[in-house]
Amino acid sequence: MSTATYELLAASSHALNLTIAFIGGLVIAGALIWAVRMGLRVMERESERPHADEHGKLPATGPVHEEREMREPDEIPLAADGSPRLMPYELHHSGSRRCTDQTRRRWLPGSSGSFGGGGPGHV
Repeated sequence: MSTATYELLAASSHALNLTIAFIGGLVIAGALIWAVRMGLRVMERESERPHADEHGKLPATGPVHEEREMREPDEIPLAADGSPRLMPYELHHSGSRRCTDQTRRRWLPGSSGSFGGGGPGHV
């Protein structure tokens, strides 16, 4: 084979690659156009968005804020020897009563903040 044949084959494969890339681009562009049209059809079937006068209103007292309170723990009684085991349906909701002392517990210097924190612990 001569050099001209190799050049002809290289040029034809280059043209074939270019044609395949162009056709692939057309397929992708067509798929994107189809997806947008399908999305528009779905949006047309949805109910209308609420108008400004249909939105919720603030209460007369103003915005509602988060409320923090301390709750009393509901201790589980220890089972004495021979007494039946405490079953899950006999447990109460955790922290079901409001605590009379509402002061928050604060961090004390010298107490470790977590297990394995490396501190000396509660001193």
